[in-house]
Amino acid sequence: MFCVTPPELETKMNITKGGLVLFSANSNSSCMELSKKIAERLGVEMGKVQVYQEPNRGEQSWACGTLTFSWNVADVNTTIMELLIMVYACKTSCAKSIIGVIPYFPYSKQCKMRKRGSIVSKLLASMMCKAGLTHLITMDLHQKEIQGFFNIPVDNLRASPFLLQYIQEEIPDYRNAVIVAKSPASAKRAQSFAERLRLGIAVIHGEAQDAESDLVDGRHSPPMVRSVAAIHPSLEIPMLIPKEKPPITVVGDVGGRIAIIVDDIIDDVDSFLAAAETLKERGAYKIFVMATHGLLSSDAPRLIEESAIDEVVVTNTIPHEVQKLQCPKIKTVDISMILSEAIRRIHNGESMSYLFRNIGLDD
Repeated sequence: MFCVTPPELETKMNITKGGLVLFSANSNSSCMELSKKIAERLGVEMGKVQVYQEPNRGEQSWACGTLTFSWNVADVNTTIMELLIMVYACKTSCAKSIIGVIPYFPYSKQCKMRKRGSIVSKLLASMMCKAGLTHLITMDLHQKEIQGFFNIPVDNLRASPFLLQYIQEEIPDYRNAVIVAKSPASAKRAQSFAERLRLGIAVIHGEAQDAESDLVDGRHSPPMVRSVAAIHPSLEIPMLIPKEKPPITVVGDVGGRIAIIVDDIIDDVDSFLAAAETLKERGAYKIFVMATHGLLSSDAPRLIEESAIDEVVVTNTIPHEVQKLQCPKIKTVDISMILSEAIRRIHNGESMSYLFRNIGLDD
């Protein structure tokens, strides 16, 4: 294990103590952008990594690895294996500490047991700890309880200060806005934004499929069974009454106001488009969507461009330059500042509490 501090960086070592090298565990050029921004803020150089796959064996090779990994999602499963192999290589090379910087934690929606399905985020946490991670930095986990899946320190940073700043600086008449939760599950996040901006809140409730359903996170196991025999002829187990959602309603006044929908992840945009149409019908004259992680998969850019949504604001936890070319409505907020500060504080042995000031249990 070795770390290189080039002579030209000696004047910058007051920012970060020596012995830190930053590696990106993904060879995709667009995924390197956030890593390079973090390295520039820390005053360190990116470590050199060679990643390639043999056509038949799928082997991956690396050259020189050490302490801190920054990771963005492109091909998520390939990237997971890439990360695990590199972390394990550093562990077997006697690295003192290995810090994983994973702004968007993959499979985070699969964090609960549903119909005997697997809890994939727990499996992923176990694999990372086993590979050799000693600390994890992430951002806006889908459920904060995911931190309990790890047996190493986890710092779950928040992107909300950057999104709140964007609202205040880029939406001139934001005082006439209302913060909207597109489902009751998003109400706590919306309330947090509304209280900090001193704005009203509205909640959409009704027909739209809830974000926590079994189908949304990709699992539907075991297959549906038409009839199930009783355990014993004399036993009658009461069945839970199936849910039936009421007609869609908006709790709160959005007429003549700017509607700002807030959530943690934007992937399949159907629910956001439905929410935007509902808000337009209720009289909202501008609609913004704000979220930390912009997966924007499939036809999301085209659908957003053709929708009633005026602007979608996401952070650069996930690269989406291609999507921005397809849809000018998509805007990006840079969060490299807080990630680089977290790395610096951990590496220098400083307190992390400064990065969590004014954050409550519901944030």
